[in-house]
Amino acid sequence: MKTFTCAAVSPPSHGTPVLAFGKHIIRMMAANTGGSLGMLEAIVPPGEGPPLHVHEREDEFFRVLCGSFGFWCAGDYVELAEGGCIALPRGVPHRFRNIGEQEGRLMVVVTPGGFENFFPLIELCKPETPVQIASVAMDFGLTFLPDEDRKVA
Repeated sequence: MKTFTCAAVSPPSHGTPVLAFGKHIIRMMAANTGGSLGMLEAIVPPGEGPPLHVHEREDEFFRVLCGSFGFWCAGDYVELAEGGCIALPRGVPHRFRNIGEQEGRLMVVVTPGGFENFFPLIELCKPETPVQIASVAMDFGLTFLPDEDRKVA
């Protein structure tokens, strides 16, 4: 990986579209930032979002580009509309949902970078069972929590 000594730029309409667990656009790769960060956009239909999960390796920053989202982090819940931002720490169970009636968009920054590669790998491997998905997720330090734990968030 090259060192981060030059600007990493993602012009409008730049990025790699990925169809895995919904639509994502990979905007910036860790390889272009010396591993410092990765950035993607998540396009989220109404009522959708990931299950409760934990990242062991990276913190996440979200900015609502359009729509309304609910974010759960540990025991906290907050709703954010366009322009709202939230940072979620690694090692803490969290999830989000599009709570609006229209498709929403999130800018997601992970630090350090690397997790942005999860979605292209899922698209490539096409895991079908929860065990197969968990196996790919484990390689990224990602754990989806059991159903009984999801009831609290």
